[in-house]
Amino acid sequence: MIELLAQTCLNAVYAASYISLVAVGLVLIFGVMGVINFAHGELFMAGAYAVVTFYADLHLPFLVAVALGLVFVGVLGLLMERALFRPLRDNPLGGLVASIGFLMILQALAVMGYGVRMEHIPPVTQEVIVFSDKVRLPLSRLFVIIAAVVLLGALWYFLKRTKFGWALRASAQDPEAAELQGISINQTARIAMFIGAGLAGIAGALTAPLVSVNPHMGHSVIVTAFIVIIVGGVGSLEGAVLASVVYAVVHTFVTTFYDGVIADIVGLSLMLLVLIVKPTGLFGSADRA
Repeated sequence: MIELLAQTCLNAVYAASYISLVAVGLVLIFGVMGVINFAHGELFMAGAYAVVTFYADLHLPFLVAVALGLVFVGVLGLLMERALFRPLRDNPLGGLVASIGFLMILQALAVMGYGVRMEHIPPVTQEVIVFSDKVRLPLSRLFVIIAAVVLLGALWYFLKRTKFGWALRASAQDPEAAELQGISINQTARIAMFIGAGLAGIAGALTAPLVSVNPHMGHSVIVTAFIVIIVGGVGSLEGAVLASVVYAVVHTFVTTFYDGVIADIVGLSLMLLVLIVKPTGLFGSADRA
C-alpha cells in the first residue's frame, strides 16, 4: 500500500508539472491582456504536433524538437496577439469569441495535416529511476518535472527582477498608468503572449511522447487549466501553481483508487467548493497580477 501511495505521488508531481505550465501561461495572458484565450489548449496541441513533425518524422534530436516547438508556438501566439487580440483590445467578449474561432481553425489544420488518428511518437528514453519494485519514475517524466521547475523559476525571476517583468506587472495592474509612464502596452502584450503561448507549447512538446497526440487533445487540457486558475484565483500566478499541485494530487489519487470519470467529477466539485467558500479563489484579489 505504501508503494502504491508513493507511485501515485510521483504521478501527481508529473501531472502538476505540465498542468502548471499551461495554467501559468493562461493566467499571464489574461493578467496582461485581459482576454480569456480559449485556444490555449490548442497551443498545447500545436507544441505536441511540433514534436511529431520534428522528432518523429524528421528525426531531429528530441530537445531540438522541443525548442523548435516552443519557438513555433510562441510565434503562433504573437500572430494571435497581432491579428486577433490587439484589434479587439477594448472588446473582451470579441477577443474570447475570436479565440474560439482560432481554436477551431487550429483543430481543422491539425486534421488536414495529420488526420484524426492518434500519433505514435518513439519514446525519448527507456531508462527508469527505480526506487523499489513498484515505485518507478521514467526519465521522460522527470524531464517534464525538471523543465517545469526551471521554467517557472525563470519566469518568477523575470517578473520580479527585470525591467521587462516589472513592465508586464505594471501593465496588468493598471494599463493606463503604465502607459503614462512610457510603457508600451503593445510590447508588453507581445511579451506576455509569447511567454504564455510558449509555456503551453513546451508543455505539449515535452509530454507528447507520454500522451495520445490528436487534434482534440487540447479540450481536456483547457478545461483543467480553467479549473486550476479558478481554484487558485483568477490572475494569480502563485495561485495557479498551488492549485495545479492540489488538483493533480486529488485527480491522480481518485483516478488510481476509483476511475477517471469520478476524478473529473471530484475536480469540478473542488472548483465549486472553492467558489462557495472563497469566490475569488485561494489567492484571488481585485488585482489581476
